[in-house]
Amino acid sequence: MCGFLGKVSFYDFNEDELLNANQSIVCRGPDCTKSISSADGDLNYSFWFNRLSILDLSQDADQPMVSKDSNYILMFNGEIYNHRSLRKDLEKRGVTFYTSHSDTEVILNGISEFGITFINKLRGQFSIFYLDKKLKKILLIRDRVGQKPLYYRIEKDSLIFGSNLLAITKLDSNLNINFEEVNHYLNYGVISSPHTPFKKFKKILPAQIVEINYSNSELESKEISFWKLEDHIDNKQFDEEEFFDIFSESIKIRTLADVPVGNFLSGGLDSSSIVKNLSDAGSKINSFSVNIDNPKYDESRWSQLVADKYNTNHRSVDITSNITQNDINQSLDSLDEPYSDPSVVPSYILSKEISNHFKVAISGDGGDELLGGYFRTHATLRNKSSLSNGVSKLYNFYPPSFGTGNFFLSKSKDHNIVYKSFLEDNNLLNLIGIDRNSINNYIRINNDIDLYKALLIADYKFYLPEMMMFKVDRTSMANSLEVRSPFVDHLLIEYILSHSTEYLETSSPKKLLKKYMLKDMGSDFVNRSKKGFIFDIENWVYKNINFIEQYLLEGKIINAYNKNPLKVLKINKSRINSNRIWKLFVLEYYFSKF
Repeated sequence: MCGFLGKVSFYDFNEDELLNANQSIVCRGPDCTKSISSADGDLNYSFWFNRLSILDLSQDADQPMVSKDSNYILMFNGEIYNHRSLRKDLEKRGVTFYTSHSDTEVILNGISEFGITFINKLRGQFSIFYLDKKLKKILLIRDRVGQKPLYYRIEKDSLIFGSNLLAITKLDSNLNINFEEVNHYLNYGVISSPHTPFKKFKKILPAQIVEINYSNSELESKEISFWKLEDHIDNKQFDEEEFFDIFSESIKIRTLADVPVGNFLSGGLDSSSIVKNLSDAGSKINSFSVNIDNPKYDESRWSQLVADKYNTNHRSVDITSNITQNDINQSLDSLDEPYSDPSVVPSYILSKEISNHFKVAISGDGGDELLGGYFRTHATLRNKSSLSNGVSKLYNFYPPSFGTGNFFLSKSKDHNIVYKSFLEDNNLLNLIGIDRNSINNYIRINNDIDLYKALLIADYKFYLPEMMMFKVDRTSMANSLEVRSPFVDHLLIEYILSHSTEYLETSSPKKLLKKYMLKDMGSDFVNRSKKGFIFDIENWVYKNINFIEQYLLEGKIINAYNKNPLKVLKINKSRINSNRIWKLFVLEYYFSKF
């Protein structure tokens, strides 16, 4: 797990600018920094790589990795869990390896041997830069569900790219805020791929390859998708044993490392089922959780029950209602894009604690997407077209300062409106003076397939990569911690999409995992209500409201809009309004760096 940065161009440039920009990425790989450059031949380039040494700790596995004939250069951030079997296949074809067991060299030799189709063989999380001097091509590649980030800016005569948006923006002296995308952030709380907060800068979509040809003295790009969720839709008979065989393998391969591995343990079904699986396999488990002093959000009782049941080496970190401004700043500093989910704070704090002991940790992220655990999924499934639209029409009369109006919109006959009502806040746009009709839809439900699978695909195209994987990657890698998530293994996702849904029960979300945990943990554990991973955002916002208001009014963003929503948001002290104020605060904090 690492971070990289690079520039290629047809003109000379100052390499020192990359040295400075690279400082924003060093946290992703503090064990070793290495760079290579060239001003000869068709293309000038400078590549920087920061390594977090986890697999094949030798210097031979350092990056940038260059083939022995110097025709191919690779930089790779992530882990390939099936690298050993892929290596054996390549060796049978006569490919020579010079490292002991580097997954980086497997990718380098695999693409060199098979071309871009080799990407389909990879099982893992990855962002990849690949330079082929023979074919005069560059490949920028991102994994299937967007676990690892990759940003770029391409012009006819130059390309800059990297694992961190803030880093590559330092290579552009003429930054322009993309206010259309800022408006999207205000609605969704995040800016979705391929967009970024800045004009000209883009991020690779999940499961996308950007192929760049430089044979004609200018850079010409095209976009290729190598994995499509819809291609796996089928209705084969679901088999629990078969599912859990894949699940167990998915966990097992993520424990393979040349350094010790820890575990996130929230006490929820997802992380607990992973700990159970590891325990049943005879593994020694090091688990970590948070204690929150507000019982409304605290789940430490349940995480401790799991730790005791499976005899883990358990540690916890306290998150109090008196969370410090330094905690907030450090958490937000880990983000290279504005991101409004307040769970970034406990996620950062817990990652920081784990990183004091481990370089790798396994998490339960992705379980809700895989098995339909979100309330929005079941609310949409339960929605009946026979219901009157009368309640939903009351949304038009609902004061925007009161909330998102989700209660009314969720009664609509339209599945798209119901589902999106849990993720959008058009009322906030109204308060700021933004025409909501100018906002493009990030979220679309495919009405041509089974509704449940259509909802899963919607989660996989937006919520999982843009919200969950973003948070997991940034908060962990800011602390030099690699997180591995078994539930997002693409073989599990393909299995769920291609099989029947008798495991689904709208009255009992994630019945499959409840059944799995029931014998060990009892009905109280598996049937309790979901709390989520959050801190007391209401307390922090309203306790600091005067500071926040002054900060926003003296800043850059609120004053760029027609209205100041704080005037009404601070009056009605609700949880939703505290989240809205937090969303605005995060946005201003982000742009204050520029």
